[in-house]
Amino acid sequence: MGNRSDQWSDLKARLGAGAVMVLIGLIGIWMGGHVFHLLVALICGVMVWELVAMLRPGDAYLPLKLGALTGLAVLVSVYLPVGLGLPVLLAPALIGFGQLERHRTIYLSFTAMILMAGFGLMQVRDDYGFGWLLWLVVVVVTTDVVGYFAGRAIGGPKFWPRVSPKKTWSGTAAGWAGAALVGLLFSINTGASLQLVGISIAISMASQMGDIAESGMKRKMGVKDSSNLIPGHGGLMDRFDGMLGASVFLLVIGQFIGLPFGLG
Repeated sequence: MGNRSDQWSDLKARLGAGAVMVLIGLIGIWMGGHVFHLLVALICGVMVWELVAMLRPGDAYLPLKLGALTGLAVLVSVYLPVGLGLPVLLAPALIGFGQLERHRTIYLSFTAMILMAGFGLMQVRDDYGFGWLLWLVVVVVTTDVVGYFAGRAIGGPKFWPRVSPKKTWSGTAAGWAGAALVGLLFSINTGASLQLVGISIAISMASQMGDIAESGMKRKMGVKDSSNLIPGHGGLMDRFDGMLGASVFLLVIGQFIGLPFGLG
């Protein structure tokens, strides 16, 4: 029984901090424009700050510098023509690569993903409006929340016990089911094709891949959380790792299946 209660020991802190993050996120998404651009740039900058702090512990300057550079690049890129904005967007990944002595590949991979995810989120909000960005966010959040509760309530075989001992196959599959329901509801209410159900499941899987990738990186670096910024959650990378995977995946597949799905 003690182990069961321990599974829920962080629930109160997670719910409180989670509610604040959801509120801030919804306000930013609703307002869009400059407010949303600034919010995304700030989140991307903080994530790279956390990343570099993990890769180069003890160095306060380089994480701050690369985090600030990332936030600035994300913000500037969205206001430039695409052909000019993309080199600016990717510059922090290569600049940081040249300044790290170790773990360069990890830095390059995660920073490029953070930069592209931030750009993709801004593009979805600017081009397709509140509703479709809300769909993406709800799919990712539902995957995480349903997976969290189902995994702890049902238990069963672990997904990757050596790296992420709390993740279970039951929670993983429950996340897919939750995403499918979100896709179905959005399809019914927007008139989009029922293929949105399958796309939502794929987005859910991509978000889980982002989560897995970050878990593996943290295990390699010997840290539990990316930072201690958010009570019960760790850092922004710990909360937005799923959004990274989902956003980059949507940025890629959106070129082939078209947005918005089955409308117009």
